[in-house]
Amino acid sequence: MSLCKMDFTKVKEEIKRQYYTDVDGSHTFDHIERVYNLCVLIAKTEENIDNNVLGLAALLHDIGRKYEGESRGKLNHAEKGAVLAQEFLEGYGLEKQKIDSITHCIKSHRFRNNIYQDISPQTIEAKILFDADKLDAIGAVGIGRAFLFAGKIGAKLHDPNIDINNTKEYTEEDTAYREFAVKLSKIEDKLYTKKGRKLAENRHKFMVDFFDRLNREVNGEI
Repeated sequence: MSLCKMDFTKVKEEIKRQYYTDVDGSHTFDHIERVYNLCVLIAKTEENIDNNVLGLAALLHDIGRKYEGESRGKLNHAEKGAVLAQEFLEGYGLEKQKIDSITHCIKSHRFRNNIYQDISPQTIEAKILFDADKLDAIGAVGIGRAFLFAGKIGAKLHDPNIDINNTKEYTEEDTAYREFAVKLSKIEDKLYTKKGRKLAENRHKFMVDFFDRLNREVNGEI
């Protein structure tokens, strides 16, 4: 079956129902829709894009997220999501080449670190998905999602004196500020596309200003 013969609206609703009804508040389907829209925006500035591969990858990229949450971070949601996506797409009779392209996007969308030895995106579709997903993790939306996640796992509201070298994920010290210091503050320099990097500039500055003010407020300076 070719991608163009798939009922995209039907597939989208099935993905939403099957994979995004029992996830934490920072990874619900509204995140998926924002990432999808960012993919569309970035793709307009690039050439030779397989928009069907990109669209399906955007819709499926976090379907393994709830399993990572249940494992308290021990399972890599990108790897799990790629396996689930392959099974899902095979059920629609999609050809192997297209499935491989989509699962590569999913496998490589995760922020790279030394825990999971994440792979780097190699195709333009994978690079766009990476950038779109990371853009939704920074700026005003990113801050909101960071606090949502921190609340979900029982972290403190804030600790301006946090030593990030002596903290761990999924603990009371895994605050939104820790997420900013460990990950979000570094995203701007990790993006692949010109449009993604441009969009990241203002979002990054907003976060820096926000957490600077939060620190000062908590310290009673303003």
